Amino acid sequence: MLSEQVYVHLRDAIMRGDHAPGDALKPQDLAKAQGVSLVVVREALVRMVGEGLADRLPNRGFAVPTFSDRRWQEIVEARRAVEPVMLRMSVERGDLDWEVRVRAAHHRLARTPVHVPDEGAHYSSAWAEAHRVFHRTLLEGCGNPVLLETFDRMWTASELARRWSAHRRPDRDGPLEHRRLEEAALARDADTAAELLVQHLTRTANALVDPATSTP
Repeated sequence: MLSEQVYVHLRDAIMRGDHAPGDALKPQDLAKAQGVSLVVVREALVRMVGEGLADRLPNRGFAVPTFSDRRWQEIVEARRAVEPVMLRMSVERGDLDWEVRVRAAHHRLARTPVHVPDEGAHYSSAWAEAHRVFHRTLLEGCGNPVLLETFDRMWTASELARRWSAHRRPDRDGPLEHRRLEEAALARDADTAAELLVQHLTRTANALVDPATSTP
């Protein structure tokens, strides 16, 4: 489907930093560059708006979301309210298959390069996907598809925030944070796992509003 192809292309370009925060996303230019119709491009852009990867500006078309402390803090606030509850449920309900999937997802995350030369200073696409799978697998033990759909929407909306956070805080020890999350979950220590997840999300939020590490 053409709109899906255009959506994937635009999503990946924004994640790579090809379009800076606030840059206009002009349907005419995008349609010409992709060799598709304006209708196809607009379908892709509307989808991106719904997922938090683009903004629709009154009478001005579409644009890459601009950096906003409030915007990202609201996303993190929602994740801190929902995901620790899901993780507690996973620790309580997850079976042996869930444990195996968590172990495998963490192993893949730990072995996937965070950065690759072709993708600049931002997270690599492969690492970003391994990161998503690890966090989602931790929560899948909850067994609640409605909560997992909520997680999926919040994850997509916060992906840009994580990319920008990594660009600002290269000294953050993400691998240690993920390893501790895995260990606590598999040890069936719901209290520690939930607290570690709150800390993990809070560090991402703090990195985005720390004036000592912010860049234009």
